[in-house]
Amino acid sequence: MNFVVVGAGAWGTAFALHLARAGHAVSLVPRRDGHAQALVASRENADYLPGIALPASVGVTANLAAVLPCADVVLLACPAQALRETCARVRGARCVVSLTKGLEVGTHFRPTEVMAQLLPSALVGALTGPTNARGVARGDPSAMVLGAANTSGQVEALQAAISGPTLRLYTSDDLPGVEYGGCLKNIYAIAAGCCDGLKLGDNTKAALLTRALTELVRVGVALGARPETFYGLSGFGDLVATCYGGWSRNREFGQLVGEGRGVAELLAGRRTVVEGYQTTESFAGLCAERGIDAPILRETHAILFQGKKPAAALAALMTRELKRESAPTVK
Repeated sequence: MNFVVVGAGAWGTAFALHLARAGHAVSLVPRRDGHAQALVASRENADYLPGIALPASVGVTANLAAVLPCADVVLLACPAQALRETCARVRGARCVVSLTKGLEVGTHFRPTEVMAQLLPSALVGALTGPTNARGVARGDPSAMVLGAANTSGQVEALQAAISGPTLRLYTSDDLPGVEYGGCLKNIYAIAAGCCDGLKLGDNTKAALLTRALTELVRVGVALGARPETFYGLSGFGDLVATCYGGWSRNREFGQLVGEGRGVAELLAGRRTVVEGYQTTESFAGLCAERGIDAPILRETHAILFQGKKPAAALAALMTRELKRESAPTVK
């Protein structure tokens, strides 16, 4: 297959490397012409994925119009808030898959909802799971889930094309669940990072993650997803990886907030996006609109947007009304 990867951050670059290893024709399309020229000259993405060589089999160009007509599949590796603009650039594509994990601020749309609105004639899907960009770039054995509303023969062909010895793909027709899991885990990773920053230890973090999973399922099901999806790669798997991974931008961001750094200071001048930050704002609004109880999410929002101290947020969670432990039933 001929793949075009739009977005040359760490994740877009890593996925282009994987596809090239699998024997596909791959074009990596940075947003800026200067970035494209630097990648061609050095054959390394020094800004986002330093130390890993780009083989000659990965084509690099900022001229999307030149490679789009030949693409069987377009992968969008851009921040959630840039997705609408990016979709406008790939009109006419037949199959478009999101690598984005975040909701659009204002509309609260999932990535594929934005894509379906702007690309009504394309097959759209979402690819997510517990995958660190550097690990995929190195070829560490990994697994992901490909979500699409209709797991047709075209989706199965895409599953087979992307899968290989170092990356195993599963499919799911619960597209909302696949995307909500990938979005929500970033919020809980920020909360887990706050625990690290406060040096609270394994007991606290394990308790947080356990209750975060229960909350993640409750929120996702209330928004129309199936509960069993969240016990898979895009839910539990991604939650564990992102909350414990030393590479996780969201966890690291939360850790620095927990250590006392200011949110505005940490966001200023960043080269990489902390998706969980604006995703927290979107989900807080969505839960308020729908009347969904999400105390961990609510306290994380208070830390990020209302200046609440992480220790005070933890105290609020610990002193809530006592109740019986429960978890959603998977049918």
